[in-house]
Amino acid sequence: MSAMDKIKKMLKGHEDQAGKGVDKAGDMIDERTQGKYSKHVDTGQEKLRQQLDQDRNPQDPPRG
Repeated sequence: MSAMDKIKKMLKGHEDQAGKGVDKAGDMIDERTQGKYSKHVDTGQEKLRQQLDQDRNPQDPPRG
């Protein structure tokens, strides 16, 4: 079992809280780097949210 599969298993049913954590982590990174990597952080946050949404609705095709 891959690390990503383990993480998905842990987060199952808690996608909303995981999304909030993604937002907080991104904000913290932006703060510590003084926004230097904000575009990269935003891209990473969006990809993580898409993955959480895909796990919530597995019948939907992946976006992107």
